[in-house]
Amino acid sequence: MKLMTDQKQQGFTLIELIIVVVILGLLAASALPRFTSVTADAEDAALEGVAGGFASAVGLVRAEWELRGRPRGNEDGAGAEVIMDGITVNVDGSTGYPVSGNSNFDAHDLNMTAEDCRTIMQAILQGAPTSTTSFTLLGENRYFVARENNGTNDICVYYLANTIKQRASAPAGTDYLSVGNAFVYNPRTGGVSIYSNN
Repeated sequence: MKLMTDQKQQGFTLIELIIVVVILGLLAASALPRFTSVTADAEDAALEGVAGGFASAVGLVRAEWELRGRPRGNEDGAGAEVIMDGITVNVDGSTGYPVSGNSNFDAHDLNMTAEDCRTIMQAILQGAPTSTTSFTLLGENRYFVARENNGTNDICVYYLANTIKQRASAPAGTDYLSVGNAFVYNPRTGGVSIYSNN
């Protein structure tokens, strides 16, 4: 009987392993930028989807205001309302656009609060995303809502919360549009504009 002691073990050489690691590294380096843009694209798509639904809902509220004979409310336009699927929505009696989701009967396009803006989203969108007016609750909500003034009237700004988390301690008066993706609603014109800051 002959012993088989001359068998060679075969495997990868060190050079072959280094070449495989270098190739995998090059593939990973070329794919990484692609994955980072996918996140930004997803944030943009989410923002555009909600903003589009919001703009459509604003149009439906205004159409209901027209169908109800343009209720005027007070002389400044406050106090006018329409009912959408059993939900009362306060509108500016001068324009018919939403100014509060039934939380402030004194609201009109020159007298709004951040909470008015938040309740508009909740009232007019079915399955509305969670939203807050408090920076301390950003992690629990999809949108941070603020009321600002464009120099003519009050506007509502809906920031995608995960794009401004790093600015949670920003001082009052900071221009958040430079640090977060948002859409802006103008209750005087019913216009909805999207701002993407990727």
